[in-house]
Amino acid sequence: MRAVLAAFAANLGIAVIKFVAFLLTGSASMLAESVHSVADTGNQVLLFVGRGRSIRPASDEHPFGFGRERYFYGFVVSVMLFTVGAAFSIYDGVHKILNPEAVRSPGIAFGVLALSAVLEAFSLRTGIREANAVRGDRNWGTFIRRTKAPELPVVLLEDTAALIGLAFAFAGVGLSVLTDNGRWDGAGSLGIGLLLATAAAILAVEMKSLLIGEAASPEMQRMVIAALEDGPEVVRVIHMRTVHMSPESVLVAAKIAIRESDTAAQITAGIDAAERRVRAAVPVATTIYLEPDIYRPQEVDRTDPSIRAVLHSRSSRPPRRDNPKNTKDPNQEKPEDPSPEQTQ
Repeated sequence: MRAVLAAFAANLGIAVIKFVAFLLTGSASMLAESVHSVADTGNQVLLFVGRGRSIRPASDEHPFGFGRERYFYGFVVSVMLFTVGAAFSIYDGVHKILNPEAVRSPGIAFGVLALSAVLEAFSLRTGIREANAVRGDRNWGTFIRRTKAPELPVVLLEDTAALIGLAFAFAGVGLSVLTDNGRWDGAGSLGIGLLLATAAAILAVEMKSLLIGEAASPEMQRMVIAALEDGPEVVRVIHMRTVHMSPESVLVAAKIAIRESDTAAQITAGIDAAERRVRAAVPVATTIYLEPDIYRPQEVDRTDPSIRAVLHSRSSRPPRRDNPKNTKDPNQEKPEDPSPEQTQ
C-alpha cells in the first residue's frame, strides 16, 4: 500500500496548488488538471476503503469472505476517473474552444505544472518500485492485465496518465500564450479528458475481469497439480477449477482419480494429505475442495476448460522422478492422456 499512500499524498498536494493556479490564471487546462487530481485523490481514498472492507471476517451471508471488495472499489475508481475526470475535462475543453479566453499569469501555470510533474514522478517511481518487486519477468502490459492486486494497476495507470496530462496542459497553455488564442487551452483540456477516458476504460476492463472471477496463474495451477499428484493417494487430477477470491486467497476445486480398491478411510486420509501438500506449495490456496472419482479416459472432453487446465499444466512441467513413496498399485498405473482421436 506504500504506492497508494505516495499517490494520495502527491495528488492531494497537487490538487490544491493546481486549483489555486486555475483561480489565478483562468486556464481551462489548469482546471481540467485540478479536477483530474481531485478525482485521483478520491480514487486513493476508495482504494483504502476497499482494502479495509476486504479484511472483514466471513459471515453467514458471505461465507467466502469479502476479499472481492478490493476489486469492486477498483472498478468504482475507473467509473470515478471517467465521470469526474474525463467527462468534466472534455466538457470544459469543448466549452473553452467555443468560447476562448486568454490565459492570465501564464508563468504561474508553468510553475505549477513543473512542480506537479515532480510530485507525480515521485509517486510513479514509488509505484514502479513496488510493482517491480512482484512483476518478475513480465512486461508492463502483461503485468497490468494479469496481476490480481487492483491497487498497483490503478496507481500506475493514474500516475502515467497524470504525467501525460501535464504535458497536454503545458502544451495547451504554451500555445495559447504563443498564439494569443485561447482555443489551444481548451484543446489541452480536451486532450486531458480523452486521455482520462482511455485510462478509465482500461481500468474498467481489468477490474471487471477480476470481479467476475479470474483463475489462478498458469504457474500457480502447475504448482497445485504437482502437489496433488505428488503423493501415493492420488492417481491423477482429472479436472480442476481455480478462482481468486482476493489477491491473497484462491479457491481450488478439483476432481481427483483414486484406486477402485481404496477404502473410505484411505480416501479421506488421502484427501487430507493432498490438501496439506497444496497448502504447503501454494499458501494462498486457502479454500480447497477435492472430489474423488474413477478416471475414465474415454469420457475426457478436451473442450472443457477445467480439463484443459490440467492437461496444459501437466504437459508444461517435467515428469516427476521415481520416488519410492509414490509407488502405486502396478495394476493401476497412471493412464496416459487420451489422444485427440480418442476424445472424438
